[in-house]
Amino acid sequence: MIDLPADPKQSGDWLDFLSSLLFYSASISATKQTISGQRYALRVNPSSGNLHPTEFHAACPNGLYHYRVSSHMLEQRAAGDHGPLKFLLTTIAWREAWKYQSRAYRYCLHDVGHAWQSLALAAQAMGCETAAVGIFDDDSVASSYGLAEDEWPMLLVEIRGAPECPVAGSREWFGGVPNGLSAEVIRYPLIEEMHAATKKVVAGQKAGWQAKAPAPLFSFDLGYGRYGEIARRRRSALDFRGGTESISNDQLRTLLDVAMSPLQSDFYDAGYIQLYLYVHRVQDVAPGVYKYLREEARLELVKSGDQRVMAAALSLGQDLAGNSCITFSMIGDLERAADLHGDRGYRYVHFQAGAIGQRLYLAAESLGFQSTGIGAFFDDSVNEYLGITQESGSQVVYHFACGYAVPDDRIVAG
Repeated sequence: MIDLPADPKQSGDWLDFLSSLLFYSASISATKQTISGQRYALRVNPSSGNLHPTEFHAACPNGLYHYRVSSHMLEQRAAGDHGPLKFLLTTIAWREAWKYQSRAYRYCLHDVGHAWQSLALAAQAMGCETAAVGIFDDDSVASSYGLAEDEWPMLLVEIRGAPECPVAGSREWFGGVPNGLSAEVIRYPLIEEMHAATKKVVAGQKAGWQAKAPAPLFSFDLGYGRYGEIARRRRSALDFRGGTESISNDQLRTLLDVAMSPLQSDFYDAGYIQLYLYVHRVQDVAPGVYKYLREEARLELVKSGDQRVMAAALSLGQDLAGNSCITFSMIGDLERAADLHGDRGYRYVHFQAGAIGQRLYLAAESLGFQSTGIGAFFDDSVNEYLGITQESGSQVVYHFACGYAVPDDRIVAG
């Protein structure tokens, strides 16, 4: 059990608030020791390969700040009034591309979705509302935050209801030079072309979001202390125990309710993700593949029978997708997103997939089991197996698994 501080929202101290918000959404939460004895950090917000291309920047009436994860501190980059409190989530694709090559762009977008919900859920637990803004001019935002050429703005997250911070009198730019990942950077033209295409905002769209009636992100109340404990305990499972252990039908329903609750953003528009479920061990639900009909809140049987071998095979041969209690395929409606937002809609589909993944992480942990995101799968094979045709304009964008994790005794909690 970690020592949880008192709710900083009640104290009214804006720095305490930001410290706690980042502590429960982006900070280092544990370390893992390798066989050689070396240690590396794990964070509250997950990342493909633990490579963390996402950076957190904050703008507020007191200035511009960058979050330095290694020391849990805010580095002030500028003074002056920069408007109400909001965070800019950026990505540095080279951090992923050196390992995952051109596929890394997809992972970067997933990670932004995870970071967004990590921030949003922590803020909600602290009594605030959030909304994401994805419709903005990339170059203008990059310039206003003083980003380096290889750091790309992805998503703005507005925080409403936070303690007021003092307003700085005059503007002053402090700057700063970001650390370099390596002396040499290998270019990935497909990533650069895709990113250039998604930078375009469809004519007529405006930045900002339309306020809607707030929707609960969880169907049960975790409370500030309980949420913080769960958020910092969350880990990505490396495998699941398999066997006969199962989750209940009610737990599955909770996962689905939490995952598919509406998102507060300017690009959501009822969502772009359709969930398919490979049910392995859920009480009172026969093994098989199911399509989740969100509007009716029910499962529709697609294929009956044991799916453990197929789920693992489709997930690039990873046993964890078959050893889990349940594995998800997230199918993105890319055509509909493109109709609404042009090529920029590609970002929004993957942001939503990552956001759903983060909700599944925390919901599973709160229910007593674990989960993990799976970015590696055979795209065409998944589409074919589920009957997703090219004409539909949809395709698989993310896999996710939930179950009882194999313990990892290399982890030392922070």
